[in-house]
Amino acid sequence: MADGTALVIAVGIAGIATSYYLSSRPQIREVVLIDRGHPMAFTSAQSGENYRNWWPHPVMTAFTDLSISLMEELALESGNRFSMTRRGYALATRRTEIDDILASLREGYAGTGPDELRVCRGDDGVSYDPPASSGWETAPGGVDILLDAGLIRRTFPSFDPDIASVIHIRRAGDVDSQQLGQYMLSAARAAGLRFATGTVRAVAATTSGFTVDLETPDGTSTLGCDLVFNAAGPFVGQVGAMLGYDLPVVNVRQQKIAFEDEKGAIPRDMPFSIDLDEQLIDWEPEDRDVLAEDGECAWLTEPMPGGVHCKPDGAEQGRWVKLGWAYTREPTEPLWNPLLDDRFPEVVLRGAARLNPGLRAYYERLPGRMSHYGGYYTMTRENWPLIGPAGPDGSYVIGALSGFGTMAACAAGHLAAAIATGDPVPEFAGLLGLARYRETDLITRLEAIAHRSLL
Repeated sequence: MADGTALVIAVGIAGIATSYYLSSRPQIREVVLIDRGHPMAFTSAQSGENYRNWWPHPVMTAFTDLSISLMEELALESGNRFSMTRRGYALATRRTEIDDILASLREGYAGTGPDELRVCRGDDGVSYDPPASSGWETAPGGVDILLDAGLIRRTFPSFDPDIASVIHIRRAGDVDSQQLGQYMLSAARAAGLRFATGTVRAVAATTSGFTVDLETPDGTSTLGCDLVFNAAGPFVGQVGAMLGYDLPVVNVRQQKIAFEDEKGAIPRDMPFSIDLDEQLIDWEPEDRDVLAEDGECAWLTEPMPGGVHCKPDGAEQGRWVKLGWAYTREPTEPLWNPLLDDRFPEVVLRGAARLNPGLRAYYERLPGRMSHYGGYYTMTRENWPLIGPAGPDGSYVIGALSGFGTMAACAAGHLAAAIATGDPVPEFAGLLGLARYRETDLITRLEAIAHRSLL
């Protein structure tokens, strides 16, 4: 158990959540949050703003279930300031034989509570609550498996008519991540949180705690603390190296686009929807020929992985949509100004149009009100987070939150604060830290299923 002054090195919502939960601990005298600029202006600003409790392993299911429960508590407390919804995740495929998907679902939900899989084949008497019918407080749990073409067409009218199966994850939905972060930040400040702006240049352990050298517009300053929390997002490895420890993480680039759906291609009540199937991008024949002859672009004519996703963005009465597709996996060094691929908007649009054909109306004519942005997925090879002790006594890491930072931030911050202060934590918490790498059989199994959690 540790106490005293806690310093959180952050670039996003995970650091804010850690500060929030530390601020409520009586063992902590003071919390100082360090950020290079405005809170949540870097990777967290690129969030898909979704959450789900669907994972191919029960530990991650339990972890995100905890985080969702904590978000629900904050939603009730704040009058749902961050617009938490519960339309679910719709995973769509053209396959009729999906026994492998069902086996993965059963594995991921094993032992995690009342969730159940309900197979809906149309007029078979199985109750199905469409995604638009319930708010987050009354929405069902579990998973609905839609295997009837008519039911799929009625429920998801924008989907490709060839979709034969839809897996509807029900404890899933959307949040306004910026408002969630701001709410926690405001509450932490009311509890005494101090905010320090600057770039961390050095972190060192001393006989009495830690020192952090901070570069600011006014020069360099040094802060002292008893506990240090490394929640530096894509730079978590660099901060770890300052403290003398290595983290098994890499950064891969992620991009998204958002635009005003002037043609109404996406229904406003459609849940976050993912096309599970591989595909060839729908290029015009002459464009495909040109790309195939270009050494740098020929890969765009080859089979692409599943996982392209689409969602209505913003308020129900709004008109914006958001598209994303994490089809690149090459590690890269993080930059404060991430490089964007100019080809991405047209690539993701054509990929998303396979599930929602109405998007074809935007081929080569995306609206002027379009935003193309990106950041990094910081991830371990098994795509689990790192939460817990790291390096010298009193040093902790909250990192490798990959593409699930928004949905996992509350649980990550809660667990980090509890571990540091000696408060009780769930049994699974021990597997979310560096200690899991001593269990080689576990890591081998996780690496084998890691691709299933990258959607």
